[in-house]
Amino acid sequence: MQVKDFMITDVIYVTKEMNLKQLLQTLVRHKIGGVPVIGEQGKLLGVISDGDVLRYLKPQGTTVYDMFSLVLISEKEDIVEKLTRSLKVPVEKLMKRRDIQTLYADDDIETALQLFAKYHFKKIPIIDTNHHVIGIISRGDIIRYMTQKLIEESQS
Repeated sequence: MQVKDFMITDVIYVTKEMNLKQLLQTLVRHKIGGVPVIGEQGKLLGVISDGDVLRYLKPQGTTVYDMFSLVLISEKEDIVEKLTRSLKVPVEKLMKRRDIQTLYADDDIETALQLFAKYHFKKIPIIDTNHHVIGIISRGDIIRYMTQKLIEESQS
């Protein structure tokens, strides 16, 4: 079996120019946890997940700096205030650009399984030879397929 047997070709994506508010609306509207970030003609530029957003929004704790009797105190940041200030931040600032794992449609499904197991990803973009996003595969898609096959075989 190959990746193309499991991949979804109707890919939901964002662009690097979109802001955090638009990203969050996209994730909630489609009930998904991450998307590829694409540029011109669908070329993959990066990926962004709900985890990336949470790490960005994580409030900074109270910090005390003591520089030889000069004490500076940084108060804990409020999550609502940070979110409000961050809604216009471009996706480009939050997205992951390096070490992005991708697959090709003709890759064996075992290759996908190895990537999911090694990196604990939920989704992996499928690209063509020009780095254009042509699909996406999720570990849930694979699990559903395997479960369906097991159920079919056990009923035979």
